[in-house]
Amino acid sequence: MNLSRKIFVGAALASLLLGGCTSKVTEQDQYSGFLPNYNNLQEVTTTSGEKAMRWVSPSWNPNAYDTVAFMKLELYPAPKPNDRVDLRTLQELQNYMTSNARGVLGQKYRIVSSAKAAPPGSKTLVLRAAITGVTASNEGMQWYEVVPVAAVVGGVSAASGHRTQDTTLFLEAELVDASNNQVVAKVVRKVFGEQLSNTSQKITVNDFKAAINKLTADLQAFIR
Repeated sequence: MNLSRKIFVGAALASLLLGGCTSKVTEQDQYSGFLPNYNNLQEVTTTSGEKAMRWVSPSWNPNAYDTVAFMKLELYPAPKPNDRVDLRTLQELQNYMTSNARGVLGQKYRIVSSAKAAPPGSKTLVLRAAITGVTASNEGMQWYEVVPVAAVVGGVSAASGHRTQDTTLFLEAELVDASNNQVVAKVVRKVFGEQLSNTSQKITVNDFKAAINKLTADLQAFIR
């Protein structure tokens, strides 16, 4: 291959790798399997202005319940920390999001650890929620993979160099009516954190706090 041909191919590859726009919602091949199914999800704009994939039952009425069974957000699948995201960071994210969710839910509902722990006669919702991925990818690059919880850099370092990186957290959740075990709402959401300056900078819980606060505000609006 002559030099001009190499330059042409290199330019074409760089354009392909670096020219894409990051999707604002979770793609189907990024679904983790945490939810029993992903049927009927539709893209919506939340109260905070963020995008999400969501389905809500036509019969949904937040005032029809007085109790929520919720212990904490899960990490799904089992965490696989690396040098970008260690186990402590994953647990801090888990604890921060759990605390925020419980704080909002507790303003309206009694919170119990499980549906069985709800007092007799309670009208109970069960919240199942999980962090299903934490990643950093080169700014403006296409996604090539989703690594559950493990937070691996996407893209090709040779092509990207020391580009600014976007941090992303993946969340999946559903609300289930405990009286009939029917799902009344489910959501798959991509939460965008702060940008990192390079591929060696570690992800921390602080990178996501502002975005998680928006998420919390959307939950508050949803149950209002």
